[in-house]
Amino acid sequence: MKKETRAENLLLAAWVTALVATLGSLYFSEVLGFIPCDLCWFQRIFMYPQVIILGIAIVRKEFSTARYSLALSVIGGLISLYHYALQKIPFFQHYAIQCGRIPCTGQYMNWLGFITIPFLALTAFLIIALLSVAVMRQQKRRNNV
Repeated sequence: MKKETRAENLLLAAWVTALVATLGSLYFSEVLGFIPCDLCWFQRIFMYPQVIILGIAIVRKEFSTARYSLALSVIGGLISLYHYALQKIPFFQHYAIQCGRIPCTGQYMNWLGFITIPFLALTAFLIIALLSVAVMRQQKRRNNV
């Protein structure tokens, strides 16, 4: 398999991850009626544009776009990690600041005792970040050959 094709597949996987995360968040809010808290909105701000950015990158074969996706994923992932800590760690819950009209410590879902919406967002950001790093490595190898 050509290295460019590998990079395309990695970008495609990152795009699919961003699309599923975006559609999932819209499903939770628009279909199930879960009102997003302020931290959820910040996470969406860093996830939603990735569907467009990565989609354009795939069509135009602009693999350098992975660095922008990585930056968005790291920032969004840190917000998700903090949000998850607010939900699961008593110390953070006790000292949590007011997070708008919907509390950020609330959990609309809690699958298996640890899977919450911020956990799902963190997982998506982590997958996209790892795929972005893999694309950047593929391009670095390709440029060195």
